[in-house]
Amino acid sequence: MGFRQFFPNYLFPLPKIKNMQQKRHRWALNAMFLLNGFSYGNWISRLPRFQEIYDLDNGGIGLILLSHAVGALIAMPITGVIIARVGSRRATIYAAWSFLFWMIFIPLAPNVLILGTVFFCMGLSGGMLDVSMNAQAVLVEQVYKKPIMTSFHAVFSLGMMLGAGCGALFIRLGLDIMPHIYSILVLCVVLAWYGTPNLIVDRVRNATAEGGGFQLPNRALIGMGLIAFCCMLGEGAMADWSTNYLEKIAMAAPATAPLGLAAFSMAMMVARFLGDGARARWGDGRLLIAGSFFAALGLSLILAILEPVVIIIACMFVGLGLSVIVPIAYSKAGNMPNIEPGVGISMVTTVGYSGFLFGPPIIGFIADWVGLRIALGVVLVLFVLMLFLSTKVPRTARTKRALN
Repeated sequence: MGFRQFFPNYLFPLPKIKNMQQKRHRWALNAMFLLNGFSYGNWISRLPRFQEIYDLDNGGIGLILLSHAVGALIAMPITGVIIARVGSRRATIYAAWSFLFWMIFIPLAPNVLILGTVFFCMGLSGGMLDVSMNAQAVLVEQVYKKPIMTSFHAVFSLGMMLGAGCGALFIRLGLDIMPHIYSILVLCVVLAWYGTPNLIVDRVRNATAEGGGFQLPNRALIGMGLIAFCCMLGEGAMADWSTNYLEKIAMAAPATAPLGLAAFSMAMMVARFLGDGARARWGDGRLLIAGSFFAALGLSLILAILEPVVIIIACMFVGLGLSVIVPIAYSKAGNMPNIEPGVGISMVTTVGYSGFLFGPPIIGFIADWVGLRIALGVVLVLFVLMLFLSTKVPRTARTKRALN
């Protein structure tokens, strides 16, 4: 009796692949998503060490992170034009190797200005990689003729979790930033080396004759961008403020407070691994509505009941709800009629990432003014808006095997 007979297809969709080239495309792109998440989880885990080396306060570290984010925001809209000219495969390969190249200089930066410049360049490469590898994911979906975008984002989440764990291990072993970064770079180079030759070669249209790759967004694309904005702002809010909320507002013990973020992250990762089966079974429109509803329900419970156990469970609801929304938004953007996949994804990524970047600081400002509980109420309003926008997405019986 095989694996499929124990578990229904919608839980663990395991396609019968006759064409091994399809499988190589998928594993190559998994390697790129894993590389992205793993490298991020490693260097972000060493921020306290950067503070010690360069004698930075929290504001100084914030500026370093801002330089990375600004680089990404600059690169994302431009990447759509680049993909239209050279293709997502070449853009992904260039971005991945460029990102690894700039990581070499992290331990070598002699001062904060150089470090900020390195992080800015990493942001440029990382932003380009985010857009181009999601454009590749759309092509892989089209090859498979079924939804698989969510599984790629699950691999990114897995990579980030492994990267954070790897960072904790290096810290526990007492190894400094240079041996840490250069050690994980070896694994990242292996991932990039495997992924590079196996990505899909996409057709490149005559971008010069068709407007140089620039296209105005239509109403559906704007709607997807707003959904991604609300979702990623919510992700940033949970990542940055859930622990603080549990400890300061719900009066949880310091050792208990981080469990909210852990529950949120774990629920998001697991749900993303199961998300493609759910998309095939229920369809993108229904899943967007269900995800928005669960996110709003979870945050409502967080704000209404100041009991740590309830809040931790509610954080799982929020993670479950938000898990599939951005992958669906990217997949929809990459399959918009009359819009180049790379251009559509770059638009939605830029709008969504701006929510992830600017949302948490704005929540902090509002919290200083009226309190954190009310500040997170603003996020709840955005979740309700996300639910409303999701009802406008066409709903079919299910996301068919053949993507339209």
